[in-house]
Amino acid sequence: MARVLALDLGNRVGVALSDPRGLLARPLLVFKRGSRQEDFTRIAHLVAEHQVEKVIVGLPLNMDGSEGPQAAWVRDYSAALAQALAVPVELWDERLTTVEAQEIFHAQGKRVDRSRLDALAAAVILQSYLDAQAGLSRQGENHAAEMES
Repeated sequence: MARVLALDLGNRVGVALSDPRGLLARPLLVFKRGSRQEDFTRIAHLVAEHQVEKVIVGLPLNMDGSEGPQAAWVRDYSAALAQALAVPVELWDERLTTVEAQEIFHAQGKRVDRSRLDALAAAVILQSYLDAQAGLSRQGENHAAEMES
């Protein structure tokens, strides 16, 4: 796996980046959303700068898994972003990621820093995605090993 960038969309955009092996996520930055063109140019620059091969966008589902107006907006934004980038854009369930990010701040004995919270939430989204991909990869390897025996 290669580098993956994750976005937590809101009034601000939290951005996280994986390590080169695609195993660990880390918060990268937060920027205030502007026009789509401004956002997409900034994201495209980050993709090029960090040699990203995929962008993950947090999809804000309701707790029951249904989609509300914000999820519809994220789907539309992500579809337009996919047209603007030369790498795939994939949606990923982001339920409770902001809560988890807040808990990380509290566990570290820090006050919740709103300016960094969105980047940490993006890192939580990305780590969830990376862990799921690693699990799928291991399942595939186990299945292949079973097939050979």
